[in-house]
Amino acid sequence: MITIIDKGAYLLNGEEIKDQIGDLSCDLSTAKKGTISYEILTSHNVDSDADVREGSEKTGIPANLKIKFDAMASHDITYVGIVQTARASGLNEFPVPYALTNCHNSLCAVGGTINEDDHAFGLSAAKKYGGIYVPAHLAVIHQFVREMMAGSGKMILGSDSHTRYGALGVLSMGEGGPELVKQLLSRTYNIKYPEIIGVFLKGAPRKGVGPQDVAIALIGSVFKSGFVKNKVLEFVGPGIANLSVDFRNGIDVMTTETTCLSSIWVTDEKVLTYYKTHGRSDAYKKLAPKDVAYYDGMIVIDLDQVKPMIALPFHPSNAFTIEELCQNPGDILREAEIEGAKQIDNPLVKLDLVSKIVDGKIKVDQGIVAGCAGGMYENVAVMASILRGNSTGSDKFSLSVYPASQPIYIEMVKKGIATELMVSGAVLKTAFCGPCFGAGDTPANNELSIRHTTRNFPSREGSKPGSGQLSSVALMDARSIAATAATGGYLTSAADVDYADVPEYILKYNFDKTVYDNRIYQGYGKPDASEDLVFGPNIIDWPAIPSLSDNILLKVASVILDPVTTTDELIPSGETSSYRSNPMKLAEFTLSRKDPEYVDRAKALQAQTDLAEILVKADPNAALDNTGIGSVIYANRPGDGSAREQAASCQRVLGGAANICIEYATKRYRSNLINWGMLPFTLPEGFDEIPFELNDYIFIKDIKTAITSGAEKVDVVVLSDAGVKGDYKLDLLNLTAEDRDIILSGCLMNYYRDGK
Repeated sequence: MITIIDKGAYLLNGEEIKDQIGDLSCDLSTAKKGTISYEILTSHNVDSDADVREGSEKTGIPANLKIKFDAMASHDITYVGIVQTARASGLNEFPVPYALTNCHNSLCAVGGTINEDDHAFGLSAAKKYGGIYVPAHLAVIHQFVREMMAGSGKMILGSDSHTRYGALGVLSMGEGGPELVKQLLSRTYNIKYPEIIGVFLKGAPRKGVGPQDVAIALIGSVFKSGFVKNKVLEFVGPGIANLSVDFRNGIDVMTTETTCLSSIWVTDEKVLTYYKTHGRSDAYKKLAPKDVAYYDGMIVIDLDQVKPMIALPFHPSNAFTIEELCQNPGDILREAEIEGAKQIDNPLVKLDLVSKIVDGKIKVDQGIVAGCAGGMYENVAVMASILRGNSTGSDKFSLSVYPASQPIYIEMVKKGIATELMVSGAVLKTAFCGPCFGAGDTPANNELSIRHTTRNFPSREGSKPGSGQLSSVALMDARSIAATAATGGYLTSAADVDYADVPEYILKYNFDKTVYDNRIYQGYGKPDASEDLVFGPNIIDWPAIPSLSDNILLKVASVILDPVTTTDELIPSGETSSYRSNPMKLAEFTLSRKDPEYVDRAKALQAQTDLAEILVKADPNAALDNTGIGSVIYANRPGDGSAREQAASCQRVLGGAANICIEYATKRYRSNLINWGMLPFTLPEGFDEIPFELNDYIFIKDIKTAITSGAEKVDVVVLSDAGVKGDYKLDLLNLTAEDRDIILSGCLMNYYRDGK
């Protein structure tokens, strides 16, 4: 089904993979420039010195990139903080089209007026700075960008990790808010030139196989090895022609879960038709690799061999075919329970999946199809065909469908798709991302939900293990969710049901943007400085952040030994969403699912009275007046998952000054740490065990000098209340000059305030 080529490979004429190019008159340097990625990245690189940097003599590829994006997008969990940060840094107007969508806080029940206060702030910001404002329920962020902002050859930046429009020819990236702030202030996105991994598609999907099946198979093949981490996936090969654009979009948006940096696809007549349908044919550009293109690795997917898949709790990479799960449910679910219990690590709850086996079959409790991955038109059209004449039943099982945009919903109504789904027992809802991150449709305790959404991390469905509540999610494609719904909740592969193909006239999508014309505020290029920002009582400015001191004393406030720590565990999604505009209120939830005592420890450090005594034990000449005090978190590999900057900023406003790890799970989390002025330490290679424990102290003399001088290894003293435990070194690798200046300033806001 999937073959991994973990070495360089050449693609000839877009159709033939070779490990060398033989007699063709093309050298490696030319072949490296033959990818679509090279064309787009270099055309957006504004670093005029790039070609003379280290490594460029060998390949002609710039070692480093300084990117300016064509457009940006944020939703209502992130845009308030972004605008507040940019405003404090000198923002006058949005320099590129910037969409502020409202698809995350639109249904949260908690918090009084604060959700709508955020929306009022967003509209006022769009008016003041010249932005695009998409009211709640009209579209989820990524569907709106696909419909109205994407363009082949463009680069788009979003403050959401699933910012992926590669199937439309857009090289897009999801990052934390500070990276969007840089773009709003006409700065650049600075990265090393990434490795490019080809994803070669061949064959055609079987009936019953959908985009989520291909995506889960891909994620299951590459996530654990880290094969594509921080690399660009470039989709090529003859199989692309056998996929609709909706199908491609459905695979593409899930590439985030592989931990890749971005994705891009070959574009063709189907993509042109997509743009024409949306009234933007001028946004199309033919994209394809050159006759000879070199990739740093290759993934070959035989679409003919992909079967309906399921990703069991608690990660999209926990992948099985539905067929093998149904053949051996006991052993597979029991193993998932064991691994899931390790991940939750909470004695208050017990993951019980085996109890879902009823008469040898797996009985699930809920089905949901929603958001940027599931709520596309083609998915729901096929669901209607599968459910036609069937019932979801009157027992516990329920099915909810969230179309990804109001125009999709309108077309569902016009074509009768909405009626087919509703009479079967499905409930149709408006465009909303809640089922992806735990706001709304939370199952009952110990229930299992199957979802065509983006993630199934712990509590992504809204349960609270810390309060003794636990439910869980398995990811599936909309087709197999419909097949399961048609049996009243018994897990069923869409390949095992007989259903009529969707007629061509139904499948043909007609985009009606009248509702957008009527409701969306289109303010790009029309800033009005006289407009006042509208603040609600929960919209709070960032607290003052100190600059880096000469020395620093860190106290270990949390030690997390899980293989990977997600951003959901660093700062929960779901119930916290309403507080994202209030830095101090949100910080109260930091690590609440993983280490509930962390917040109290971090706060206690700020009130601790014996730090001078501790400091003297580390260095008799050290003094508090030039020594910063901060907490530090250790985790093996922190930062998998969401792009949300609050995973770092919440630590910072509680006095956090550093993270220490083996490696950072994603580039974006490390970037968030740096942009919030936190030291991104890693353990040097060869450490057998971490040299400190919870509540130990780490003293670093002359840290300011080390940062200023560009040191990549830092001497530290580890001590406890009793005295010094040992001298060690920590790594501070791959910090750019700008990164170091931001850390010296204390955070990105200070850096801009200081006129940098």
